Amino acid sequence: MLKKEEIRVRIAPSPTGFLHIGTARTALFNYLFAKNQGGKFVLRIEDTDLERSDEKFTKEIIESLHWLGIDYDEGPDVGGDFGPYRQSERLETYKKYLQLLLNENKAYYCFCTEEELEAERQAMMKRGEPPIYSERCANLSETEIKKFLDEGRKPIIRFRMPAKKIIFDDMIKGVLEFDTKLIGDIAIAKNLDTPLYNFAVVVDDETMKITHVIRGEDHISNTPKQIAIIEALGFKKIKYGHIPLTLAADRTKLSKRHGATAIADYRTMGYLPEALINFMAFLGWNPKTDQEFFTKEELIKNFSIASMNKAAAIFNIEKLNWLNGHYIRQTDLADLTEKCISYLENSNLIGRVGRENGK
Repeated sequence: MLKKEEIRVRIAPSPTGFLHIGTARTALFNYLFAKNQGGKFVLRIEDTDLERSDEKFTKEIIESLHWLGIDYDEGPDVGGDFGPYRQSERLETYKKYLQLLLNENKAYYCFCTEEELEAERQAMMKRGEPPIYSERCANLSETEIKKFLDEGRKPIIRFRMPAKKIIFDDMIKGVLEFDTKLIGDIAIAKNLDTPLYNFAVVVDDETMKITHVIRGEDHISNTPKQIAIIEALGFKKIKYGHIPLTLAADRTKLSKRHGATAIADYRTMGYLPEALINFMAFLGWNPKTDQEFFTKEELIKNFSIASMNKAAAIFNIEKLNWLNGHYIRQTDLADLTEKCISYLENSNLIGRVGRENGK
């Protein structure tokens, strides 16, 4: 069971695509932090988006993490004390906490249509106001609710955002402050059986005893929303750390044409997991030494959140190729031969029949 003050972190990919190098990098930093601190690293699959989620992506995510050597302590394929580790298997837990917020008037049903909400947003922007929800359904009477239901409207559930300043000390960015008046009452569920991201992640982190959340800085805007929900439910506070994004060499958004692609593709192209681990570690972390090559054990020993860079990392495919060349030269000849044969077969440069015949 959970040890006192044990550090617990997680990576929570959605199985709507293959494991991208950006998500793998976040997983690596969570893994290194947990292992350096003697804590636990958890894999959680966020598959509540049933239309886009696919089991083949879940399998690929798991396989790619294992191939990289980013081994989690708890997850859908290894179990653990705080499962299940798929959101689709946790719906009753979400329902319980959604009902609690509704009962305490900290959430309410909203009957606004998409057309009404869009018209509202456009009008606010024309007036130079932040496009937040107007709270038109925040205090509906029973008569109004019945009227909407009779019309066949299907309500969503909104969180009643308290008017306050939310301040937190980010482990990487430092002190950040948000005014909830600029956020408004956010949607937290489509209905009692279909939670949305900001609500589900809060419930999961609490019930899985997550202590630290390390993720990309594109999630910073979600953090005040999640902190407000945490406080409304009386959950334990979490420490957050937001990693700067990785940019292309021209400092534009990283894309596939710059070399950013799925881990499975790098594997197919002949990159070694050791090279990718070493490369990803330097996308945001500074060891404060001139050492270029790190084993996984050395990374664990030397890793520190305090040594994370605050500025964006630059993706340099030449650096990855150079690292890969180093690790290829360090590989045992028999092992390298086997790896090369598999690569050549996958590239259709040699045939499997010839190999089977010993040619």
